[in-house]
Parts: sequence; structure tokens; C-alpha cells
Amino acid sequence: MDISRARCPGCGQSMKITRAYCDACEASLEGEFEVSSLGRLSLEDQLFVVVFLRQHGSIKQMERLFGVSYPTVKNRLNAIVRELDRDFTAPSPSARVLEELARGAISVEEALRRMS
Repeated sequence: MDISRARCPGCGQSMKITRAYCDACEASLEGEFEVSSLGRLSLEDQLFVVVFLRQHGSIKQMERLFGVSYPTVKNRLNAIVRELDRDFTAPSPSARVLEELARGAISVEEALRRMS
């Protein structure tokens, strides 16, 4: 499953990520994983955020790249911020465990033990 899509393409409801898999070492984790607030944004909004960050937050560059006015860029950013604020919650314990696992700070076995 593409974790960048947190909405069901069939009905639009939120989807839960239940399995993570590493192609390199074939390790997998199963459980319920949370998708980040950015991952819950539409693909179009995710792209807008990525472009904004790559342009170092330059609204002038966003105007140029997207061919829109300053107020249009500001309104889009404000709408994205409202969406992010709506979904904002503190990271779950599972997210912290997965972050530690990704950094190599803990083993797969330790991650599984902490999540059970």
C-alpha cells in the first residue's frame, strides 16, 4: 500500500496502515500504524508543500511556478495549514518505535516487543 494515500479511493474514508515491509531485508511489521498529517493530505496538497519547501518558502517562486497570484498561494497554504491543524495529534508510541527502528537504534525484535 502506498502510505502517501490515507484515504480510501473507493469511499473516501480514512484507511489504516496495517503492514510495513522492507524490500531490502524482507523484514515486515504488522499492526496498526498511523499516517503522518502530511500523508493525510491530498496528493496535490502534498506536491504543493514539497514544492514550497524546495523553494525555501518563497511565495514569489510559487507564484511563478504555478502561474497564480500571491493571494492564491497564501489561500492554498492557509487551507493546507487548516487541514494539518485539524489532524494534529501528538505522535503515537508506535510512531516513536518505528522512528527508532528506521534510525537503527533498536532491532526488529525490540520494535515488535514494544508494540505488542
